[in-house]
Amino acid sequence: MVDAGTVAVATQMIGDAGLKAIGAGIAITGTGLASGWAEKEIGSAAIGAMAENEALFGKGLILTVIPETIVIFGLVVALLIK
Repeated sequence: MVDAGTVAVATQMIGDAGLKAIGAGIAITGTGLASGWAEKEIGSAAIGAMAENEALFGKGLILTVIPETIVIFGLVVALLIK
């Protein structure tokens, strides 16, 4: 657990702007990693499905793009932290 004294010391050392920048970086990093992992899983499944039936290309393409919206949400959160 982090106590109030530790947070106060960190705020004094880094400053409010630094802590906001760290929070924004964590928001972008976390969503970027999650999106990449999800896109890898969906993309490999879509390639396997298209290998069996080429008519599934459109559905596979749409499903592969959907995880990228996670990064957009992370960007919005990072901008709201300002």
